[in-house]
Amino acid sequence: MEKIEATGISKSFGEVQAVRDLSFRVEEGTIYGILGVNGSGKTTTIRMLLNILTPDQGEILINGRPFDEELKNRIGYLPEERGLYRKMKVRDLLCYMGELKGLTSAQANKKASYWVERVGLSEWMDKKAEELSKGMQQKIQFVSALIHDPEIVILDEPFSGLDPINTVTLLEVMEEVKKRGAAVLFSTHILEHAEKLVDKLTFIRQGQNVLTGTMGEVKGRFAATLFRIRIDGEGSLLSSLPKVLKVQAFGHEYEVETEGDTEPTEFLKNLLTAGLRVEKFEKVEPSLTNIYMKVMRGEDGKN
Repeated sequence: MEKIEATGISKSFGEVQAVRDLSFRVEEGTIYGILGVNGSGKTTTIRMLLNILTPDQGEILINGRPFDEELKNRIGYLPEERGLYRKMKVRDLLCYMGELKGLTSAQANKKASYWVERVGLSEWMDKKAEELSKGMQQKIQFVSALIHDPEIVILDEPFSGLDPINTVTLLEVMEEVKKRGAAVLFSTHILEHAEKLVDKLTFIRQGQNVLTGTMGEVKGRFAATLFRIRIDGEGSLLSSLPKVLKVQAFGHEYEVETEGDTEPTEFLKNLLTAGLRVEKFEKVEPSLTNIYMKVMRGEDGKN
């Protein structure tokens, strides 16, 4: 079932068009990524989904209908702008957020206890928010978006400013929320996180959709085959080998991009024929970062 459906949405602010003719669909039990550099229109898109901003044109359906007040308690939202009631204790803060979303006091207290334990902050339950580190505060705000078990979770740059340990916790929780059937949509410019999470994604550039699909579909659009090698010899020879498109040096290793129909045995034979001693040889999958750089340069891959 489609939980979010955006069709041809656009939004301008004066002379600036922030989002232009953007369409995507998010189904239940999936994680959907909206990816783009800062200023590409991600936050504007999310604010339109939540009815904070009204599209100039296009249509947004949540659970198959236009946004209404009843839908608010079915959605969990983590905004890009972080902020907590600094003088409130963590328990009181989370219970307050839960009750705003329709939980009873007892339900909110039970959920608060569960979630702070899940993110490793049980010992901070009776501390004021201002006593927590920035990373802890961000986890508490993340928890506040989930406390009422929403069926739709919308997260705007959820990993911004987090250290690696806290990032792993959020990645795990997002997977758990997906497994219980929620639809999760998040925006990010940190592509390695999206690569670990998403079932489907949309790249946007200057508010426009430039690439959409599952991870497999996105990677399948790009015909180049990548090899990572380490050789005992002159690396400058690599560029002259048959079917080689691009060579990047990483210390004593090289990442070589070749034409899409290049077989590993064929490329290895070319290396040996050129007189190069091969110490390491592996075929690697193009990373989402590599694909995104190509898309931003206008290389859209094969159709």
